[in-house]
Amino acid sequence: MKGLHQQSSLLSALSKHQLVPIELVEKISADFIKQKKPFVRYLVEDKQYSAANIANILSRSFGYPLIDLSNFDNSLVPDGIRNEKLIRKHNALPLFLRGKVLFVAMSDPTNLDALEEIQFNTGFSTELVLVNEQSLATCIEKILEEDSDALDISDMDAEELAGIDVQENNQEEDNTAAGDKEDAPIVVYINKILLDAIRKGASDLHFEPYEKSYRIRFRIDGILTEVAKPPVSLSSRMAARLKVMSKLDIAERRVPQDGRIKLALSKKKSIDFRVSTLPTMWGEKIVMRILDSSSAMLGIDMLGYAPAQKQIYMDALAQPQGMILVTGPTGSGKTVSLYTGLNILNTDERNISTAEDPVEINLEGINQVQINTKSGLTFPSALRSFLRQDPDIVMVGEIRDLETAEIAIKAAQTGHLVLSTLHTNSAAETLTRLLNMGVPSYNVASSVSIIIAQRLARRLCIQCKEQERIPSSELLAQGFVLEQLNDIKLYKPIGCEQCTGGYKGRVGIYEVIKISDITANLIMTGANSLDIAEQCQKEGYNNLRQSGLEKAALGVTSLEEVNRVTKA
Repeated sequence: MKGLHQQSSLLSALSKHQLVPIELVEKISADFIKQKKPFVRYLVEDKQYSAANIANILSRSFGYPLIDLSNFDNSLVPDGIRNEKLIRKHNALPLFLRGKVLFVAMSDPTNLDALEEIQFNTGFSTELVLVNEQSLATCIEKILEEDSDALDISDMDAEELAGIDVQENNQEEDNTAAGDKEDAPIVVYINKILLDAIRKGASDLHFEPYEKSYRIRFRIDGILTEVAKPPVSLSSRMAARLKVMSKLDIAERRVPQDGRIKLALSKKKSIDFRVSTLPTMWGEKIVMRILDSSSAMLGIDMLGYAPAQKQIYMDALAQPQGMILVTGPTGSGKTVSLYTGLNILNTDERNISTAEDPVEINLEGINQVQINTKSGLTFPSALRSFLRQDPDIVMVGEIRDLETAEIAIKAAQTGHLVLSTLHTNSAAETLTRLLNMGVPSYNVASSVSIIIAQRLARRLCIQCKEQERIPSSELLAQGFVLEQLNDIKLYKPIGCEQCTGGYKGRVGIYEVIKISDITANLIMTGANSLDIAEQCQKEGYNNLRQSGLEKAALGVTSLEEVNRVTKA
């Protein structure tokens, strides 16, 4: 009966949008009962309906995001949770993990039994993303044909943990405590901590020594959480082990150092960590950033842009020249936004070069340059070289000074598309920041195409969130307008086994503005950021606060979280 109800829901949606003629609904229903295949596949194969049209209609009807699998990197499918029986049974493919959430690609949005069974078997919460039936079938066959050759890190014993492949220094063993046989438990412990961080979806790890204690914290969904307190006597040995793994000088404890770790989980799967050490009063604090290349493969639909904002970004990416600036504080997701755009632009017809410090996400087909100021490879020198390398698209990790800004703007004015970031709080402040650096106003007005300011807010857990009643007077005080009050349904975090404190994953909050002729004239006449922000409001662009309130009104996040990230 449940299958017939699912079939009825799908046919109702398709006939409503006139893809399936109403007079054929009964005949199709009768035919399908004789078939032993998923209903969407039946429609595509037997009735010759367009898989793309079906996917578009079901996405609009059921409200699930639609993603394109044609450029999906199959290596991102989590090796340890591939289950051929479940994949074929439900015609559902686990795509990638974000924190504790497993995103599952399906062509049938009514098959919720599939999500429940995959959740039960994997232990992860599941979220559905809609895909084209034909591309799903192709992707499933390709992935199941591959030899997964993966390590199951969930049940590793001490010997297996110690054997995880890490690219290390060839230093003399007697020069490091990490080389002694007695430190084999440290090797196991550190590897276990790194794997725990990967499983829990952490973005950063903090190893912090104090006078009488030592703590390890993970940053999960933007919030630091203590996960372990090993004995303080292990402080120096743990620091030595991490520095050996990072190819750093273990004898140097007086100055900060930067390194990198590549942790090989299998022959086909590895995770990169960026490592920074800092001498403190009681030892070296070490912070590790997990470099998640899968985040650039999510697709723009998964980042949280409103439809109008997404369209502005896509239109700017389609332009042959101009400058796209992404702004926000550290950890606000600027790199992911930029690389999502680069991934869209990354075709055989384009030459793309990036200058970064550091290179955080590796993308095949893009020429990435790691800035090294000690050797003379700076942002300006890299940009000058790019312009002699026949570029189509240039990405600058960050515009930090006038020289870099001037070269980037010159590139944007001479037929190149330039993407970059700045550390400012809003789109309007980005323009005045460039002017304050010394960039002439006419150059700013003529080169900048769009500005994206962004923050990351925690998503409410859909399993446990509860509706929150807030007086209308308070809603108005928070920034909602009178016309919204009747449609607003706000939710608050509760907390359950599936989430952390009522939240699970993060979503972007964006301010996306296109530089209009009027805004360009304001820049030329020396207007301040308040004047520019006022003009953007007149043109209908939501600021960060308004975008955050919209996310809260849709039940994606809480009003409390919006206040935290937009500083009401």
